Amino acid sequence: MTDSRAEATEPLPGLGVPIGAGIVTALVGFTSSFAVVLTGLRAVGADQPQAASGLLALCVTQAVGMLWLSRRYRIPLTLAWSTPGAALLAGAGSVTGGWTAAVGAFVLVGFAIVATGLWPRLGRAVAAIPTSLAQAMLAGVLMPLCLEPVFALRDSPWAVAPVVIVWLVLQRWSVRWSVPAAFGVAACVIAVSLIREGRTLPIDTLIPTVEFTAPIWTWQALIGIAIPLYIVTMASQNIPGIAVMNSFGYRVPWRPSMIVTGIGTIVGAPAGGHAVNLAAISAALAAAPAADPDPKRRWTAAFTAGWAYLALAICSTAAATLIAAAPHGVIEAVAGLALVATLGSALSGALADVEERGGAVVTFLVAASGVSIFGIASAFWALVAGGVVRQATRTGR
Repeated sequence: MTDSRAEATEPLPGLGVPIGAGIVTALVGFTSSFAVVLTGLRAVGADQPQAASGLLALCVTQAVGMLWLSRRYRIPLTLAWSTPGAALLAGAGSVTGGWTAAVGAFVLVGFAIVATGLWPRLGRAVAAIPTSLAQAMLAGVLMPLCLEPVFALRDSPWAVAPVVIVWLVLQRWSVRWSVPAAFGVAACVIAVSLIREGRTLPIDTLIPTVEFTAPIWTWQALIGIAIPLYIVTMASQNIPGIAVMNSFGYRVPWRPSMIVTGIGTIVGAPAGGHAVNLAAISAALAAAPAADPDPKRRWTAAFTAGWAYLALAICSTAAATLIAAAPHGVIEAVAGLALVATLGSALSGALADVEERGGAVVTFLVAASGVSIFGIASAFWALVAGGVVRQATRTGR
């Protein structure tokens, strides 16, 4: 997780009130990572309408959960979709049973999150997973996606270069808006491409629709998707999200938060949503003093973000359609740039402990390889291999 607190405490020009902060929270959260979500859902077998439905479901379920939690507990508690989880899906690829099996895995993740809230021992078991291995697995999953801007710049320099340049400039002046701005440039590139080719987007492809999928359960999807997705969501979203809130003096109601996000994941899964969790990076935008000098009033920022996400849900299908019309490499570049900071944070966490580096490096390499054995994706095998190496090196000292 990047250090978002420093930037979140910067004043929001003209928006230094909870309502403005809530709108910014939703806009940044949506535009900075929705391309990653669509990429991940398509990778595990969703077609374009199903991926668009998944994005819509995620917007709605996290919005409803945010509205209830923030109003009930009067704290700026924001929710998000699991961006690292979406990246994991992109690396996992298709599984035995296809999209229906992936949906079944999403349902299982939701039940596991609910169980984490109801059964404290499960939460402690997740927390007991070595940080170095969990972060190394995440870094390995992210690596191929973060390389996409390099390949895209090589293959389509005139289309991708403006996206990369804008992202790079905003890295210096406003990191918060770097990815949204890069997507804005990508949208312009897509529009120019459509005009030049004389193509138009059919109106019916811009209207929000929900595509329900009956889940099935396969052991390959359970091991290759559900377990790694649950671990990544807990280790890279929920636990850091609590840390961010604690840094601003807020105590997160653990059990209700897990139950709400778990139920949201279960409800949204048949429509294509992969995982809802506590916000981590974007949480600081609503919880920081910039949202409101009075900590007791900042909950309205999260409440506003919930309503803003419901408004953005209406735009989700249009966003997915626009991405589908993009020239080769443009959206891949945006998705990769959106994950650079997360990759840096994951690598830092994986390699921080010198004594743990052997297992962490092996975990990273196996996860980055993308190898699939017995129909089980590399994320699971990465944890297994890293755990074996870690144990062997620890007993050998």
